[in-house]
Amino acid sequence: MISAEVTIKIQFYHLDPLRIVWYGNYPRFIEQARRALFETFSFGYREMAESGFVWPVVDLRLKYVRTVNLAQSIRVVATLVEYEHRLKVKYIISDADTGEVLTKAHSIQVTVDRATNELCFETPPVLVDKIKRALH
Repeated sequence: MISAEVTIKIQFYHLDPLRIVWYGNYPRFIEQARRALFETFSFGYREMAESGFVWPVVDLRLKYVRTVNLAQSIRVVATLVEYEHRLKVKYIISDADTGEVLTKAHSIQVTVDRATNELCFETPPVLVDKIKRALH
């Protein structure tokens, strides 16, 4: 499958009162990796908006394995694991230096036609074609 990664250096504003990364920041981290993933097959926000469809996230699951601390660099890898009927992306957040797994996650997005606001049961060719080109 197709993967992309980003590296993020943890800043003070990512922390909660206990001085570890606040759990609500993890979706922001994985969104950065998801954006990088979609750009690998030339389907960034602009292309998505122009396609006539939207892909809302309908399920997001996170499994926190270890805490993340100030000044730690993390690597977030996003891998597209399904795309024909829905988009499922798997994420692994690890320590950028040691490779230790810190968080596991996945998101599921469905396709909605912007004109009718109806759910599509298949991913439209505008995206499938780009993914297939990236796979080959």
